[in-house]
Amino acid sequence: MEETRSVLEQERQATLDRLTALTGDFDRIVDSSRDSNADDEHDPEGATIAFERSQVDALIHQARAHLTEIEAALTRLADDTFGVCAKCGGQILKARLEARPTARTCVTC
Repeated sequence: MEETRSVLEQERQATLDRLTALTGDFDRIVDSSRDSNADDEHDPEGATIAFERSQVDALIHQARAHLTEIEAALTRLADDTFGVCAKCGGQILKARLEARPTARTCVTC
């Protein structure tokens, strides 16, 4: 279980780092467009600022959701329910947990 905890902690740190970088990107996009009167909605040259902001915002939400999953997996490790399917109560296969350490359910469920 210590190896699993280590993997989850590493994934947690990587996700926190990604979240920090994405938040910085989002802030830069907002700051750069704040005083601009550019009509990015009708710019034929490419993606709009609104699209870029929305895309980074979606990635931030995804990183936060993954962080929540990691925290839940660490809690299951602590209370000795890690590897137990949340739906049927059966064991989650080791291969599934290696591929997706935050898995809450077995492949069948």
